[in-house]
Amino acid sequence: MRFLAQAAEFPPRPICVLFGDEPFLKAEALNALRKAVLGGDDAEFCFRSFEGDDVQPRTVFDELATVALFGRGRRMVVVNEADTFVSRYRPEMEDYATNPKRTGVLVLEVDTWPATTRLFKQLAETGLQIDCHVPGEDEVLAWIRERSQRVYQTTFATGAAERLLEIVGPQMGRLDQETAKLSMLVEPMAESSGKGKPSGITAQLVEQAVGGWRAKTAWEMIDAAAAGDAKAALVQLDRLILAGENPIGLLAQMASPLRRLAAATRIVRNAQAEGRRPQLRQALEEAGVSKWPKAMDKAESQLRQLGARRAAKLYNWLLEADLALKGTSSSPDRARLMLEQLIVRMGKMTSGMTKA
Repeated sequence: MRFLAQAAEFPPRPICVLFGDEPFLKAEALNALRKAVLGGDDAEFCFRSFEGDDVQPRTVFDELATVALFGRGRRMVVVNEADTFVSRYRPEMEDYATNPKRTGVLVLEVDTWPATTRLFKQLAETGLQIDCHVPGEDEVLAWIRERSQRVYQTTFATGAAERLLEIVGPQMGRLDQETAKLSMLVEPMAESSGKGKPSGITAQLVEQAVGGWRAKTAWEMIDAAAAGDAKAALVQLDRLILAGENPIGLLAQMASPLRRLAAATRIVRNAQAEGRRPQLRQALEEAGVSKWPKAMDKAESQLRQLGARRAAKLYNWLLEADLALKGTSSSPDRARLMLEQLIVRMGKMTSGMTKA
C-alpha cells in the first residue's frame, strides 16, 4: 500500500520482489513498476513474462542481458508464481543478486518471502521488496475511500465503506470492482466550485447492490458450517435452494475456505512429522488465509472446532461431493443431500457421536 501511494519514492531496482497473498495489490504494483521501468508506447517490446515452474535461470538472465532496441533501452522480465523457481535455483539467484544486469529489471512474484534467507538480506540492501499482503482493516477502509475519489469520482457516506468491507471481506480486487459498480449508481460528484451538494455511496445502496441477500446467506451458511453450527447452516442452505441456487455453485463457494483449512492442517501435520512445533496461525497464513485479524481469528476458531482428524478429511469430502454432484447425485434432491451431508460432517460433536 505504501509503495502504491508513494511509488516515486521507491525507484525500481535491478531485482524487485512482489510477495504476499493479495493478487490485486501485486497487479497494481507490477503496473507501477512497468510504467516506471519501461514507459512509452514501445513498452510491450521490452517486456517478457515467464512461469516459475517452466523456466530456467539462464533463460531469464539472457533476457535481462539483452539491450532493448525500443523504449528506454531497458528490459523488464517477470517470473510469475516464482516460489518454486526461487527455492530450486536459490544459489543461482544469490549469485545473480551480487552482480545483477543493469540492462534490465527482474521481478519475482512469490507468495512467501522469508526474511531469514540470504537472498532476502541481499535484496534488502540492493533490491526492492514490496509487501502485497492484505493490510489491516483501517488501511483497507482508507484505501477504499481514497480510490473511490481518485479513480471513480465519488465518495462513501458514513458507514458505507465499512458495510462494503463487511460484506465483501478484505478482497482488494472485489472491493475495487464493487466500488466501480457502485460509482455508476450514484450521481457524479459535484464540481469543486461548491455548487450543489456532493452525492455519494450510501450504506443502503451497498446493501441493495452488493451481492444481495443470496450472497450474504451463502456466506452465513459457510461460516455456520465451518463453525460447527449444522442447524443454522442447513436453514441457510434450504433458503438458497428454494431461491433457485445451483448446488454445484454453492459447493464451489464452500470449497475455497474449506480447502484453506485443509491445507493448514496438512502444514501442521508436516511440521509435526519433521519434529518441529507448528504454529497454527502461521500455518493458516501459509495456506492462504488473510492476515486480516478478523479473518485469521475466524479461521483459527473454525479449525479448532473441526479438529485435526476431520480437517484432514476435508479434501476427500469436497472431492467426494464434487464428483457426486457431477455424476450420480446430479438430480436436485440427491445434490441437496450431498451438501447436507457435508454440513453435518462438520457439525459440532455431541455425546455418543463418533467422528467420521
